[in-house]
Amino acid sequence: MSMRHIKTPLLFQGKNKHHEYFEGWYYKQGTKDGKTVVSLIPGISLDGGDSHCFVQTIHMSLDKNGGRDVNTSYYKYSLKDFSYSDDPFIIKIADNLFMESMVSVNLNAKDSKAEGTLLFDDLTPVKTSTAFPNIMGYFAYFPMMECYHGVISMNHKVHGSLNINGSNIEFYDGKGYLEKDWGTSFPKKYIWIQCNQFQNENVSLFFSAAHIPFLGQSFFGFICNLVISDVEYRFATYNRSKLLIEDINESRAILRLVSKQAELKVEACLNHAGKLIAPRKGKMQDTIKEGLSGDVRIVLSHRDHRLIYEEWSSMAGIEISGF
Repeated sequence: MSMRHIKTPLLFQGKNKHHEYFEGWYYKQGTKDGKTVVSLIPGISLDGGDSHCFVQTIHMSLDKNGGRDVNTSYYKYSLKDFSYSDDPFIIKIADNLFMESMVSVNLNAKDSKAEGTLLFDDLTPVKTSTAFPNIMGYFAYFPMMECYHGVISMNHKVHGSLNINGSNIEFYDGKGYLEKDWGTSFPKKYIWIQCNQFQNENVSLFFSAAHIPFLGQSFFGFICNLVISDVEYRFATYNRSKLLIEDINESRAILRLVSKQAELKVEACLNHAGKLIAPRKGKMQDTIKEGLSGDVRIVLSHRDHRLIYEEWSSMAGIEISGF
């Protein structure tokens, strides 16, 4: 990978890849009233036997009685329908465009349909440095890792509308999040938590922990980024923070993270999950569960336990796999 691609994970990383490779972008947006969340996931799968590009969708909405409804769809396209540009960044899959500042989709399958245009303002990138060029820290420099991760925007404004299966969704002044993954496979065991729909609109959380094969061995690594009104709290394996998993099962996790400056407790509960397709050896063949309306509680304290911030949301994205 070039230095530009390491520092700018949004760009397409798979130029010289031909087999056992995947790459996917994750655009998540929620309405201002918190009643609807839609994630759009364009990507490419190279496995030699069924190579293709795709767009996955997951849609959570509240019904009239306050219940949650989750639906997912997988739109499959030929590799010939995939093209990209680095400058400006554009991913094109058939009639669907994905950029840093907007997406436009026209998805149509036998039993599902999604169309519309969304615009993004005031993106919030993570803080970087030469040692830590993206959210992966110095691990971003290592070649041949199983799965790379990039966080493009922790929090941004969303405007526009989507029509999904005849239901029109307005995103005026909505909340957005953008990340991506690329490599050969998703980890065999991982936790992913993301939320930026708190009562304080300037708070956003990203957490990921996973089994990571590395140099012939393996370890359980983690990254957590919490932003509160432009102040960033980073907990990660690469900055010598500590992670304690106090409790975990397939639908619940209680986590404690400790850095030199602060301590963060995260309690997450997965509700009403939908099924998504995940890569293994480049092939989209595994099924994972993702919820877009999970409960998450965060408590941030100084190391001497003086409270810094406490918040709760029922609109968290959560995946817990392999536990």
